[in-house]
Amino acid sequence: MSKILTADSEVTERLDQFQIRALFVGAAGMVFGLAAWALWPADFFPSYLVGFMFWLGISLGGVGLTLLHHLVGGSWGLVIRRPLESGAMNVLPMAVLFVPIALGLQSLYPWAQAASTSHEGALGHSPYLTVSFFLIRAALYFVIWIAMALILNSLSSRQDSSSDPTPSRWLQALAGPGIVLLFLGGTFSAIDWGMSLDPKWTSTIYGVMLIVGDALATMAMMIVVAGFLAANKPMAEIATPGRLNDLGNLMLAFVMLWAYMSFCQFLIIWSGNLTEEIPWYLRRTRGGWQWVALGLIVFNFFLPFFVLLFRENKRETTRISRVALWILFVHWIELVWLVVPAATDPAAPRILWLQVFLSAVLTVGIGGIWIAFYIHWLKRRPLVPLHDPNLIEALEHDGGRST
Repeated sequence: MSKILTADSEVTERLDQFQIRALFVGAAGMVFGLAAWALWPADFFPSYLVGFMFWLGISLGGVGLTLLHHLVGGSWGLVIRRPLESGAMNVLPMAVLFVPIALGLQSLYPWAQAASTSHEGALGHSPYLTVSFFLIRAALYFVIWIAMALILNSLSSRQDSSSDPTPSRWLQALAGPGIVLLFLGGTFSAIDWGMSLDPKWTSTIYGVMLIVGDALATMAMMIVVAGFLAANKPMAEIATPGRLNDLGNLMLAFVMLWAYMSFCQFLIIWSGNLTEEIPWYLRRTRGGWQWVALGLIVFNFFLPFFVLLFRENKRETTRISRVALWILFVHWIELVWLVVPAATDPAAPRILWLQVFLSAVLTVGIGGIWIAFYIHWLKRRPLVPLHDPNLIEALEHDGGRST
């Protein structure tokens, strides 16, 4: 087993080079972001929110999918468990990157603007949508998420250094309650940071829809990382076609679940045809946004669904990595579609190209910081979990080697 778990020195060298590039991109993006904050503050904050939600979603997805793997097991988790745990740790820098959103509440949220001139809440949602309660909830979310990430990584590290299976048993016992807690926190944060952009509009599916989208993006990101690492040991030994096929099947399941949630929300609002609900969709299906909505249907469901139906597309590293990169890109488009139209004039909604451009640049900038921290966590421990009670069985499954 020691042979397969020994990392190739070229892996560290490649990661170091990529980390330096990511730091440069992140620094450049933050400099541009500060300039955009000064020049176009009204356009900066919605654009920053897009990038923040994109990378935070992948961080939380790292927590969620790690918990899922501990709960259900499976050989698929062997390939991406360490990448997932490293992504989970990025909740820490994302907590710091939340500061611009806290400073820009009045620019982002209509209810915060109303609250600035009144001691009451906003638009009929008092006392939930108040600035102080909003910030308290945000702090609580991050405390819970950071604690979960630290617990997962701490117990996993303890298992690396000991053959005693107790840490793995603790991880399995905590997985179920952890998923419930993460689901609740993710739902409420989606309501706070996303749905309250349109405070008169409510949807009981919105939070679940965003959580599923984040899970899909996280799985896509982990497939890209696994493909990057598969060029060298030890990932080259364990990223077998069978395990890649399992990851592809999971990604296909999330694609279908995202489509189901999105369609359910649309169907319920369309059939209800209530004046307080339909403006949300009208704003996102006019002035050019209708083509974005159509593109999401085609390129975030039909295209990946069709491609991932073919087994050979899931068993080859390059093919499945390309599909995963495409899904990540379309997920970003979805977040733009969800956030940016809220900043447009409801009477004449149109695509604000400056905000789209700023969203792209800021997403790349935040991504540079995210990836730099991600590689930092990834390099600290072996790429394959050590002393896991199920490790030998997982290595022997589907042609993996245990010697």
